[in-house]
Amino acid sequence: MRILFIGDIVGSPGREAVKVLVPRLKKEKAIDIVLANAENAAGGTGLTPKVADELFAYGCDCLTSGDHIWRRQEVLKIIDYPYILRPLNLAPNIPGKGYCVLKKNNFKLAIINLQGRVFMPAIDCPFRTVREIIPMLKKETSVILVDMHAEATSEKVAMGYFLDGLVSAVVGTHTHIQTADEKLLPGGTAYLSELGMCGPYDSVIGQEKSKIIERFLTGMPTRFEVASGDIQLHGAVIEIDETTGKARSIERVQEKLL
Repeated sequence: MRILFIGDIVGSPGREAVKVLVPRLKKEKAIDIVLANAENAAGGTGLTPKVADELFAYGCDCLTSGDHIWRRQEVLKIIDYPYILRPLNLAPNIPGKGYCVLKKNNFKLAIINLQGRVFMPAIDCPFRTVREIIPMLKKETSVILVDMHAEATSEKVAMGYFLDGLVSAVVGTHTHIQTADEKLLPGGTAYLSELGMCGPYDSVIGQEKSKIIERFLTGMPTRFEVASGDIQLHGAVIEIDETTGKARSIERVQEKLL
C-alpha cells in the first residue's frame, strides 16, 4: 500500500496545488490513498463544506486537522463526515471524531488525528488517548497512520517512539516547514517530524511576509493574508505492508506548481 500524506493545505493556492499535482503524483508514484491536513484550507484558516468537497473531488480520501479546525462555524455542518477528522484528544463531548477506518478498493487503513500540548491549547493527553484507541483499531486493520499536529519537535519525536511497532506511521503537521528526518523506527513505524505545507512558499508559513513582519515589529494585531508566490506541495509517500502493518519506506515529497 502506497500512501501520499500532504502537509497543511493553505488557502486557495494550496487547493490549486492539490488539484493539479495530486493526479500527477498518484500516477507517477503509484499512490493508492491520499491523506491531507486541511485545517487551513479555507482562506488560510479553518475548513468549510465547499472547500472540503473540493478537496475530496481533487483526490483526497481523508482530511485531518488540528487547533484551527473550529475557526469557521460552517465546519459544524461537516465535522461528522466519515473522513473528516478533528484531534482525538479533545474533550469527549466535542463534535466530530478523531479517527476513522478508510476502505478503498482492496485496502483498509485507520487514520488517527492527535494534537500536541507543548506551546498549544491545554487539552487531554495525546499519549494516553491514542494508546487507548489502538487495540480497537487493530481489530479492523493492521495499517494505522497518525497525524501528530503539534508545535514542538520533541513532542512529535516522543510520540513516534511511543507508538513504534504499534502503528504504521507517525507524521507531524502544524509548523508548515518540512523537516528532513524521515526514517523507519526500529519497530517498523515510519516517522517524519513535519510534512510541510501545501501552498505559497514565498511567504511566512503561507501568509504574506509583510503582514507577519509588521506583527513581529510592532506587536500589534494584524490581519493576515494568504500569499500567492512559489506554490508547492510538500508531504511524504509512505509504503506499508498491508498484512503486517509495518512500513517499508518513507520518502519526502516536494513538488512545485509551475
